[in-house]
Amino acid sequence: MTDVKKVPKKAVSKKKSDAPEALLDVFSKGIIKENGLFVMVLGMCPALAVTATLEGALGMGILVIIILTMTNISVSSIRNFVPSTVRIPIYVIIIATEVTVMKMLVDAFAPALATELGVFIALITVNCIILGRAESFASKNNVIRSMLDGLGVSIGFALALTLIGLFREFFGTGMLVLGKTLPLGFETTLFENAGLDAYAFGVLVQPPGAFLMIGFLLAGMVAIRQAKGGK
Repeated sequence: MTDVKKVPKKAVSKKKSDAPEALLDVFSKGIIKENGLFVMVLGMCPALAVTATLEGALGMGILVIIILTMTNISVSSIRNFVPSTVRIPIYVIIIATEVTVMKMLVDAFAPALATELGVFIALITVNCIILGRAESFASKNNVIRSMLDGLGVSIGFALALTLIGLFREFFGTGMLVLGKTLPLGFETTLFENAGLDAYAFGVLVQPPGAFLMIGFLLAGMVAIRQAKGGK
């Protein structure tokens, strides 16, 4: 009787897609590749409402960085103790608590910024980017990865807001004001005597200007991706 030779089974290689992302990739993808505003087109409310000035946009971006990073850390820390049936209400409570504390700090230490941003500080609670990252990433990953994800996504969002605010204020007024809204310890106006205000497009600092500038920037981003062979 002929012995049947057993063929050793090949070890099933782990798919590359199943391998965990490197920490650097977790951080960097939210800045450019999956930018919340220019790629995912999320968080449009603050992008339309608080980007009339560079400082207003930058101030909102800084607040989003703090809140999103803290939220991801908090959600990741309790993810194994939260029943799935009530996870969304708990996430909202966490975000609302952190936003409330942040609003009190802004009212105390940056009253000019609080006045300019107004109700939109409180509306960070319902920002779809923050709740979305808590649900899609922080609730499934450890604290370190969640923190890096929150930092990357929020920095990408802050950079997008700042870029919109920079272009709207510069092309809408012909100058840039620094230190008027943010507590920088000084106040100055860039390009004040350059005479560019005579060529400014005043509509850009009005509500319709937000739609125009975001449209121009989105068109530019799509053109760049297509030029590089992206979809």
